Amino acid sequence: MTAPLVHQPDPRLDLVFERVVAPAPEFLWRGWTVPEQLKKWFTPAPWKTVDCEIDLRPGGKFRTVMRGPEGQELDNTGCVLEVVPNRKLVWTGALGPGYRPRPAALQVPFVMTAIITLQPQGSGTLYTALVVHGDEDSRKAHEKMGFQEGWGKALEQLVALA
Repeated sequence: MTAPLVHQPDPRLDLVFERVVAPAPEFLWRGWTVPEQLKKWFTPAPWKTVDCEIDLRPGGKFRTVMRGPEGQELDNTGCVLEVVPNRKLVWTGALGPGYRPRPAALQVPFVMTAIITLQPQGSGTLYTALVVHGDEDSRKAHEKMGFQEGWGKALEQLVALA
């Protein structure tokens, strides 16, 4: 059995969000992997996640539809890459379900891969979101959109469900 690949963040290409939170990893895992739960917290208010599909297996679909306050919608469909129950979820927008390459002309601001890890810490969890980008411009665009604030607000919403 081989050890899982551990991605070392590249500050030129990657963004990291990390917090210690009170809920146990199992609760956070449900929030990330049960569509009806994810819809309650995933998008920072005033945006909302109005639809979600998760086929929780490597090659499965990871899809969210986010709606903005003016009614604009962003439909993001990606591919689940790795599943370690209650500990790690990896998904990407660079591939579609079944590991199918996505068209080059995706209508999204940037393409990313999210590596979500949940490590028990006391009675809570060390929550880490490592977001991997393909180029510096994509990382900068994501950072400029408010990566730290947005991912922080979303995590606060997830923790509030506890």
